[in-house]
Amino acid sequence: MARVNYAYKPEDETKAAKAMGYEMPISFKHAVEICRAIRGKKIEEARKLLEDVVEMKRVIPFKRHKKKVAHRRGLEKWYAGRYPQKAAKYVLKVLRNLEANAEYKGLDVENLVIVHAQAQKGRVIERYMPRAFGRATPRFQQLTTVELVAEVR
Repeated sequence: MARVNYAYKPEDETKAAKAMGYEMPISFKHAVEICRAIRGKKIEEARKLLEDVVEMKRVIPFKRHKKKVAHRRGLEKWYAGRYPQKAAKYVLKVLRNLEANAEYKGLDVENLVIVHAQAQKGRVIERYMPRAFGRATPRFQQLTTVELVAEVR
């Protein structure tokens, strides 16, 4: 596994905590929308949001990848949304890791705000499914890297 640098560098490393989920088997589009939804929130608010998404109680608004996405009840000032449960579970693991890293550094977890949440495309796992008459169908899997940085505000 190669070393991956963070796209965001905090001004003061002693007041920030970082966590990364490297090449997770989740949808890149769902990860982008989840990261946009939790950016700017406190860690406790973000954790509650993701747990509610997994239980299908709250909706993630889809603002960028919104074509053919249905309306959902409970969205404020927006119309399209979904419940990306699998991606929310993986991002929740990264969020818990971020909280543990902050506790290890001795930071006040209640005052941490997520200042950077980003999803990046990872490797593509290429697979081919054999079909009739000597043909093959590609079954590619796009892996996704999610990085979170929280600072004391």
